[in-house]
Formats: sequence, C-alpha cells, structure tokens
Amino acid sequence: MPITYPTPKLVIFDCDGVLVDSETLSNQVLVDNLARYGLTVSLAECMDLFVGGTMGHVRQKALARGAVLPDNWIDEVYEETYLRLRAGVDLVPGISDLLAFLRQKDIAFCVASNGSEEKMRITLGQNGLWEVFHPDAMFSAQTLKTGKPDPDLFLAAACHFDVQARDCLVIEDSENGALAAARAGMRCLGFDPHGAGTRLTRHNAEHFTAMSQVPQLIGF
Repeated sequence: MPITYPTPKLVIFDCDGVLVDSETLSNQVLVDNLARYGLTVSLAECMDLFVGGTMGHVRQKALARGAVLPDNWIDEVYEETYLRLRAGVDLVPGISDLLAFLRQKDIAFCVASNGSEEKMRITLGQNGLWEVFHPDAMFSAQTLKTGKPDPDLFLAAACHFDVQARDCLVIEDSENGALAAARAGMRCLGFDPHGAGTRLTRHNAEHFTAMSQVPQLIGF
C-alpha cells in the first residue's frame, strides 16, 4: 500500500532549479570559467558534477580534476554568475501558483539554498519573490556556514518555524539536497522535469515532474 503522509506544516524549497530556472545559466558560466583554468567539461558534465554543491565544494572538485584556480576564484565566478543572472532568469513553471496554493491552505514555506543571499536577491528579486522569502523565510548555506548534504540547513529552517522534521516537506532537484532531507528525517519531493530522478530517488525522494503535481502529492 502507498505511504500516507500528514499534510506538511512547512514546505522547504531549494532555490536554483526549483524556484528559478537558473541551473543551466549558472553552469554555463562555470563551464566557460573553468575552461580558462585548464578544465574542459561539457554543460551536461558540469551539471552532473556540481549541481547542488556549495561553491567551496565546486572549487575542491575542480582542483581535483586538474583546474588551476586563483585564490580569489570563488569571488570571481560569483561575479560572473551574477552578471549573467542579472540579464534575466525565469521562474520554474507553476511556482507562482504553488506558492499561492500554500498561502491559501495556510501552509508555511521558506527557501533553503547552498547559494548565497546575493544570488537569491538577483534571481528571486527580478521575479517578485525576494520580498516573499526575505528575511524571515530564507536560509543560505553561505550565511549559516553549513550546506547540503549536511542536514543542518533544513533543521535550522524547521527550528525557526518551530516545526518538527516529520512535519516538513522538502522540494529539491539535487542529490545533495535529497540526501540532506533524508539525513534531516524529512519527506522530500525530487523535481526532475526531464528525467527519471534517479539521483534523487536513491535517497528516498519521490520523483515528480511538474509543480502542479505537488498539491495532490501532499494530500489535496
């Protein structure tokens, strides 16, 4: 029989790839940047290697694969990424309707991201969501000094809203995020609109392909 879950009291969204369709843009910047430092990867390889990681972890992986990076590399790649994102990034289809639905049902929601607050200010701000999440519903690994796949980012969000882990729902598109949710003891929906979600389901995330499916998945 299928598992029946209680209606969540808190929905925790990842940002890039879940709220805003920014992963491809950001990773193309990374591809171009790393090529200048001796590491050639395709866009698909880049996304497979780096999506969901903190920039510090991205740097470690790139160095291990032969990139020769300057000491200020993280600041440099952030600057290049922000420049590209300021040119325009779309919301993930269906997100506005889903947030409106959660408000209607009086279900709290927040964002927990391995990205910086500045990056979220750019991507969410141009789409009218910065004020929705900031400051009381925004949790950044850069600010809190803890990132996925460690569970602390999600647990901090739950603590802030005074909600037990079992009453939280995480919506993620990365393996690190799904693993962090599993470690936090939280139900996770794994968003992969074009694939089978294999990297997510291996950590017990439930694969789904469209934000319009979420209300039914949480019992409405």
